[in-house]
Amino acid sequence: MFNAITQSQIFVLDQDEALDFYVGKLGLEINTDADIGFMRWLTVNVPGDPSRQILLEKPGPPAMDEATAEQVRELVSKGAMGGWLILTTDDCRKTYETLLAKGVEFTEEPTERPYGIDCGLRDPFGNRIRFGQLFQQP
Repeated sequence: MFNAITQSQIFVLDQDEALDFYVGKLGLEINTDADIGFMRWLTVNVPGDPSRQILLEKPGPPAMDEATAEQVRELVSKGAMGGWLILTTDDCRKTYETLLAKGVEFTEEPTERPYGIDCGLRDPFGNRIRFGQLFQQP
């Protein structure tokens, strides 16, 4: 039936600040930045791979009324929305050092696990992000 996941969504409180973080600090690239009338459709992806995009959506109409949007904004700020991203890298420790030098705040330093090395951070809005370097399977 299905053959791909093309887009995922996370809530952000300020789309310009989200671009600064996701593109300026994490190094993702803008895929789409369009005013579609009722909202700003803003997606980013890993450089060179537009097949999987992340929609950086601001809570509000038309998806929800203002009272609900305020509740969502509060939950996002607390890191309680349940949404998160997992990215991969060829060198977790090097990527960690690069992002640390750019001022990214981490919730967990690179840690060796049975499957590889990974670490955790949050974006400026409270969304959880992990990235890791997977061990090669024999």
